[in-house]
Amino acid sequence: MQANVRRFPEWIRRQWPSGEAHQEVKALLEGLDLHTVCQSAHCPNQGECWSRRTATFLVLGNVCTRKCAFCGVSHGQPLPVDIDEPGKVAQAVQRLGTKHLVITSVTRDDLDDGGSAHIAQTVMAVKERNLETTVEVLVPDFGGDAAAIATVLASGPEVFGHNIETVERLHPQLRDRRYSYRRSLEVLQTARGLRTAGFVKSALMLGCGETEADVLGTLRDLRSSGCDAVAIGQYLRPGPGNGPVAEFVTPDQFKVYEQAAREMGFLFAVAGPFVRSSYRSAELLAAVPAER
Repeated sequence: MQANVRRFPEWIRRQWPSGEAHQEVKALLEGLDLHTVCQSAHCPNQGECWSRRTATFLVLGNVCTRKCAFCGVSHGQPLPVDIDEPGKVAQAVQRLGTKHLVITSVTRDDLDDGGSAHIAQTVMAVKERNLETTVEVLVPDFGGDAAAIATVLASGPEVFGHNIETVERLHPQLRDRRYSYRRSLEVLQTARGLRTAGFVKSALMLGCGETEADVLGTLRDLRSSGCDAVAIGQYLRPGPGNGPVAEFVTPDQFKVYEQAAREMGFLFAVAGPFVRSSYRSAELLAAVPAER
């Protein structure tokens, strides 16, 4: 990753989280002792999402067993799994009235199944208590374990997501060594092979030193692996311990990548400075029927 770009361009602006709805969501999460990627990863969209009474739940704790250079989530030795967490998430979704939910997790290399059963239990608990709610899961690579991927899919999420995160050339610099670019593609390919309906989704961030050829190559790899939905956003440094921003990609360039993805055959593609894999994710199901 190149030297840090210090000056924020005009298009990189977000209001500070505030308002009644934001405080309500904050109090609810604290009361149930739940984590969100909005907080743990210092997401710039927290204010907007919470004002719409929606959040991306981070299950299996908020400490990851892996350390990627771009990620704001804490890393180290995780706490024991909260077996009541699936029910708590289902309760929070019911109280918020969430119609489309994204569930993600930290990576848990300390668990035999990578936490896949817990993620599946959370999906099922949400759907049992919230019959009209659709669910998107964003999972780690589970060490490439097909059985873990199948466990999550069996719980019935409408969208299965695993993020490639960055282009192949930069993957060794930005991701924990236990991740690999090819394994992430294999996870997506396995998921596509196991499901007959619904979406397989991935996401990547730009502004880390990649070229246009790098990005287009990654999009082609994702599409060839069976991925049919993609989100592309700007990397923003979560803290001083993370890698620097090499470039702020312009909104016009994001439009170029979004159009290129659609021309490659992605059923859904969204790109922009503040796009994240879970940001406005309900638009995917609204745009394209899940049963195809």
